[in-house]
Amino acid sequence: MTQTSVPAYTAFKTARPDQWVKSVTGDWEIIVGMEVHAQVSAKSKLFSGASAAYGGDPNSHVAMVDAGMPGMLPVINKFVVEQAVKTGLGLGAKINLWSRFDRKNYFYPDLPQGYQISQYLYPIIGEGSLEVASEDGSMIMVGIERIHLEQDAGKSIHDLDPNSTYVDLNRSGCALMEIVSKPDIRSADEAANYFKNLRALVRYLETCDGNMDEGSMRADVNVSVRRPGGELGTRCEIKNVNSTKFVGMAVNYEARRQIEILEDGGTIDQETRLFDVKTGQTRTMRSKEDAHDYRYFPDPDLLPLILDEAWVENIRANLPELPAAMKARFQSQYGLSAYDADVLVADKEFAAFYEEVAKGRDAKIANSWMTVELFGWLNKNGKELSQSPIGAAALGGLVGLITDGTINGKIAKDVFAKMIETGDEAAVIVEREGLKQTTDTGAIEASIDALMATNPEKVAEAREKPKMLGWWVGQVMKATGGKANPAIVNEILKGKLGID
Repeated sequence: MTQTSVPAYTAFKTARPDQWVKSVTGDWEIIVGMEVHAQVSAKSKLFSGASAAYGGDPNSHVAMVDAGMPGMLPVINKFVVEQAVKTGLGLGAKINLWSRFDRKNYFYPDLPQGYQISQYLYPIIGEGSLEVASEDGSMIMVGIERIHLEQDAGKSIHDLDPNSTYVDLNRSGCALMEIVSKPDIRSADEAANYFKNLRALVRYLETCDGNMDEGSMRADVNVSVRRPGGELGTRCEIKNVNSTKFVGMAVNYEARRQIEILEDGGTIDQETRLFDVKTGQTRTMRSKEDAHDYRYFPDPDLLPLILDEAWVENIRANLPELPAAMKARFQSQYGLSAYDADVLVADKEFAAFYEEVAKGRDAKIANSWMTVELFGWLNKNGKELSQSPIGAAALGGLVGLITDGTINGKIAKDVFAKMIETGDEAAVIVEREGLKQTTDTGAIEASIDALMATNPEKVAEAREKPKMLGWWVGQVMKATGGKANPAIVNEILKGKLGID
């Protein structure tokens, strides 16, 4: 039996001086740890066969055990266990072959049993780590304390009636992974990047869909402050933060709130707070509970969870390529910068789309057209990549025409706009509208000769000031309707103007 201790909130690293918060009384260090609740991607719930699908009519995805009916016994969902193990392996974490479920006792209207089945002293996953970018681009390792499985509560709805609260139990019993970090995070940027990277990881593993707008992934953010290297301060927990942006905002506000209180001679109360997205501020929700408040004890209806080591190793052998490995491959295989690779692997869909665009083509041109042109259009029009009017194969076709010299960058922008407008392939548009790039050196020379004949003063100026070459290139492109090959234009101009 592998036993893990209850996580202690201790310092594991010290912030760099550039991360300290400056104030009139001196420097402060931010200490952040996070508990991320990720709903497990599964068809059914943790202890029942009811649907775990999002939505549906209220109380339509509820089995008797989810409703807390007397005499109903929970039955563990093996696939959910596999998903948790896969997540732990993706984090390089220790897989505990022996774990146990406990009852966490508290009252809430949408918790029909009066307790939550969770894991306390003996979680299924032990220590691991996740690489995260800091503000200066350097990478840090954030420790993972544990991952435990637990069932979700239902949902209380307060805005349907001024005098009543309605309860929807569709979410009750859905499987959650609570991923608990060590307090290794030292800034708002690191906190936001940790949440972003964790979301990317579970999406690559397909163990959680990461749909934060549906509540599939949310973070409880623990924030405290201290003098650099000093004793740890009292922490406050900011509950249910559901976006990368809001995680960073919540850490910034809460840290400064605590610093102001301490500098005024006050003390920090350990409490649970909420983040108001409209004001960008945190506010008190309730006093913070400790473990003894929940009266944990082993669930008498569930046997300990015992995993076969060969089964775990089989899961390990079938893990997909993960974001960190893919980032390194994109840099070596495609010659991308660390920043560009990071943007592309931030989402599994982005990475797959890019590889289709770049297949057999200039990888850097493919990256530019995807991240600058396509992403720019999508952002401007408020659309996701899945809603793009240009698919990966179609964008790849456009990149191919640029790569092989059929069209130049200027023409490509016009073709791109027509692809969005008409839905036609790039090659079809180029052929139909006669947009092929001119590589006929005779025609290009004729245009240059005509320009030189009508601009003799510019010829002399260009020979004295080689920077004037750009003006000549522009004039030739204008004269040829933008169809001349810029590389050929440059080469011929240099020869005729006598510019090295």
